[in-house]
Amino acid sequence: MMEGDAEFWGRYRAISSKLRKRFLRKPNVAEASEQFGHLSRELKQQECLQYAGFCSLAQARCEQTVMNGLGEAEALTEAARLFLKAEVENWELRCPGLEENLQAAINAYNYAVKVYIEINRPALAASLCLEIGYSLKGLERPGEAEVFFQRAAELQYQMPIESLHSLGLAASCKLLTRDYMGALNVFTEMQLTAEQRAPRFPGTNAPIGAFSDIIARSEVARVLLLMLLQPPPQRLAIEHAKTLERYAWESFESPGQSKVNYLTDEVFLLLQSVVVSCQEKDIESLKVLQKELWPLLSTEQNHLMHLVIQELLHPSGMGY
Repeated sequence: MMEGDAEFWGRYRAISSKLRKRFLRKPNVAEASEQFGHLSRELKQQECLQYAGFCSLAQARCEQTVMNGLGEAEALTEAARLFLKAEVENWELRCPGLEENLQAAINAYNYAVKVYIEINRPALAASLCLEIGYSLKGLERPGEAEVFFQRAAELQYQMPIESLHSLGLAASCKLLTRDYMGALNVFTEMQLTAEQRAPRFPGTNAPIGAFSDIIARSEVARVLLLMLLQPPPQRLAIEHAKTLERYAWESFESPGQSKVNYLTDEVFLLLQSVVVSCQEKDIESLKVLQKELWPLLSTEQNHLMHLVIQELLHPSGMGY
C-alpha cells in the first residue's frame, strides 16, 4: 500500500472509531461528521477525488444517524459529484476501467434524490436528476440519461414548463439511441400535456409563450417521426391519426378547417407537402422540401428530415 493510501485510511479509521458505542458514553456523531467533511475537502484539494467521495459518504451516514435529512442529502450530493468528476477525468483520458466511480456517483445521486423526496424537497430532487442526466449524456450514455430526465419531469409536475423541458431532454435521448417509437411517445406526451396546461390568448384559443414553442417543437417532431416510422393504418394510435389528418390536403381544403395556430404558415404548408410526398414516395420532392425547411427547423428536426429521406431511399423495415 502506498504511503498516501495508508495515511488516508489511518485518518479515516481514527474518525470512524469515534462512532463506536462505548459503555455509558454516546458516540460523538456531530464531531465525526464535521471531521469527515474536513477530510473530504482536504482530499478534494489534493485531487484525491475517490477518497474524498468516501469521506462525504461517511459524513452522509453521520447526518442520517442524527436524522438531519438536509445535511445527509448535501453530503450525498457532494460525494456524487466527487465520484462523477473522477469518472469524467478517466473518461477524458480514455483510461480503461470498471467504471466503479460512475456507479458510485449514480448510487449517491439516487440516494440524495430519495432523501430530498422524503423531506419534501421535490425541486431539489429534480435538479439532481437533471444534473446527473446532463453528465451521463456528456459521457455518451443517452440511454441512462433519459431515465433521469424522465424522473425529473415527474418531480417537476407542479412546474409545467420545467417538466416539459425535462421531457424534451428525454425525447432527445430517445432519438440518440434510435428509439424512434419511444421518442414519438414522449413528444406526444409533451404536446398533449402542453395543450392541456397552456394558458390561452383571449378569443383566439392560441397557446401563449413557451407553451406554444413546446407544442410547435413536438408537432414538427411527431410529423417527421410518423413519416419515418410509416405506421400501417390499422396500428395507428388515435392521437397520431389526428395529427396526420391535419396535414391531409382533403382536411385542409374542407370548409371550416384551417391550419394549426402554433406553426407559421410556411412551416405548416411545407410539412403538409412532406406528408404528401412521403405518401407518394416522391424522393425528389422531399429533397427540395428539405432545402426549404432547413433554415426553419432545429438541428434535431433537420436530422429527422434527413432520416426520413434515407428511410425512403434505403428501407430498413424499422416498423411502427
